[in-house]
Amino acid sequence: MIAAQGGDWVLGAWEWVVRVTEWGTANWSYPGEPDRGIRPLALEHMRLSYLSILIGLVIALPLGLACARWRPLYPPVLTGVNVLYSIPSIALFFLILPYTGFSDWTAIVPLSLYTLVILLPNVVDGLRQVPDHVRQAAVAMGFGPLRRLVSVETPVAVPVIIAGLRVASVATISMVSVASLVGLGGLGQLILSEGFRRQFDAPIVVGIVLVVLLAFVTDALLVLAQYLLTPWTRGDGRRGRPRRGRSVATGTPTAAVPPAPEPKTAGER
Repeated sequence: MIAAQGGDWVLGAWEWVVRVTEWGTANWSYPGEPDRGIRPLALEHMRLSYLSILIGLVIALPLGLACARWRPLYPPVLTGVNVLYSIPSIALFFLILPYTGFSDWTAIVPLSLYTLVILLPNVVDGLRQVPDHVRQAAVAMGFGPLRRLVSVETPVAVPVIIAGLRVASVATISMVSVASLVGLGGLGQLILSEGFRRQFDAPIVVGIVLVVLLAFVTDALLVLAQYLLTPWTRGDGRRGRPRRGRSVATGTPTAAVPPAPEPKTAGER
């Protein structure tokens, strides 16, 4: 009997998955109505998310640079952005609504500010962690302040900046759904309007799955970007092998140097 009940549960779960999948496939897009369906909502969600992330990054980079250069500036700036972050997103949407109307900026402005709060500390920490001897070596090579920033300091700070960008991206993609309360929000409209208001579980599941998938894909792209921008962090896979190099003084090839033998213990001798 227990086995029969377990089989009924599996069958019911499978039928539910099939029903949700069929609903998502049937409502993905409508050729005669380009503004109707899941696809335009997903594209709107991507547009609001990526524009907010990009604007927050564009603001955070110069502001973080200024805070890293002039340290007394950082505490008041950080306090100010933290105060903005303490305002609930729904309240901020409705505060901006009279000035922006039912446009994308009603969602982009608050989400950009929230992204700025996450990115600013990472930009400052990334620039501050550049070793002093690296900066001194760049100065000794004749690098000016701008060239040193672009060619030396920023590449070293890239892993820390992208780490903050990954957190900000996932948070922004999830918070875009809340903007559906003011008529925006992309997939949030699918979850709230089509799902909760109609007590229909298929739109809720499809919307949540697409939001999670978008967050995973965005995070993977940022990891790939970090891999491409920081080639010096890649392992060559040749640890423990003797390497043939060139003499620093003469530039001539040097012989392969075998690894030093490990010292033997008294018992082995």
